Amino acid sequence: MSDIPADAVWLRPGQIAQRAGVAVSTLHYYEQLGLITSRRTAGNHREYRRDTLRLIAFVRASQRLGIPLATIKSALDDLPHDHPPTKRDWARLARLWRSDLDDRIDRLVALRDNLANCIACGCLSLTACPYTNPGDALGKEGPGARGLEPASTRHDPAES
Repeated sequence: MSDIPADAVWLRPGQIAQRAGVAVSTLHYYEQLGLITSRRTAGNHREYRRDTLRLIAFVRASQRLGIPLATIKSALDDLPHDHPPTKRDWARLARLWRSDLDDRIDRLVALRDNLANCIACGCLSLTACPYTNPGDALGKEGPGARGLEPASTRHDPAES
């Protein structure tokens, strides 16, 4: 048994929100989505386990990287719910996310490296760029900003 008093492990919504840097309404939204959980006191007030702070930090960091909340929820569903996640639990989640994060990094690097060329051109053409996409060759590969996708994820229409 821990030396921490039972009431010190649980925090009120305002305390969690302040520590996490989010609004209380964000806590309620995350709870509605199943990203975090709370318990109700005898007076029907919400309380959150202290380790909820780590979950919120994970959600916010993931969101800043553009990871959809559904993907975040799926990852959190794999963590234990009856006790705070351990270092081993977080390491397992990190291994599962590694390839997706590597792919996101590749896409961000491609965007960083190629966006200036596109803006510098000035044509802002949606169909053809005389410098990097003559004759709209990339349009044959499919919709979207094809030139900003890593070559490893681009579809070659000749393979169809």
